[in-house]
Amino acid sequence: MITVLKLKIKNNLLFIILISFILSSCVGVSSKGIFGTGVSIATDPRTIGTQIDDSIMQKNLSARILLMDKDYFLAVKTKVLDGRIFLTGTVDNPEEKLKLTKLAWETQGVRSVRNDIKIKEDFNFKQSAKDVLITSQLTTALILNKEIKATNYQIDTYKKKIYIYGIALTSEEKDLVLKEAREILDVQDVIASILLVDNLRIQKN
Repeated sequence: MITVLKLKIKNNLLFIILISFILSSCVGVSSKGIFGTGVSIATDPRTIGTQIDDSIMQKNLSARILLMDKDYFLAVKTKVLDGRIFLTGTVDNPEEKLKLTKLAWETQGVRSVRNDIKIKEDFNFKQSAKDVLITSQLTTALILNKEIKATNYQIDTYKKKIYIYGIALTSEEKDLVLKEAREILDVQDVIASILLVDNLRIQKN
């Protein structure tokens, strides 16, 4: 009985430490942009203030999602661009998807929510491997294309459908990103949520 109690306390402490780490990382992320280590303030078309606001929103939302259910740590991903929230990943049933949508809308400063979360199906290793390959191929293609600022985009693939989130400097760049995605072998569809710099609330001078 004592051993079980100690184990529960240990697990709770680890979870609290994890949440604290996520929240405390807000400051560090602000200097790198929303997409992590690959993006710097210099290349991100959002203002520094917007980058910080988006980073805080994303970290707070991620922490709240974890508090709702620890299983969401790997299953659900969040992205915030210019106050717009994007959700991807998988959950067990439609009710969970609705709860996560509601949670996102309750985030302070949110302007819109797009929920691309899918209902979980039986794991298919072959399909998962194919999705990883598609994501890798498109990421490489964007990096090699000198007319595209690859660090401003995030890519997810689910059942051969590519989901692209990011900010394009021009409409021509946006078209190039979509073109690269559609040229990847075996891709069934491309769902893009790409903002143009001109549509940002506050732009860099």
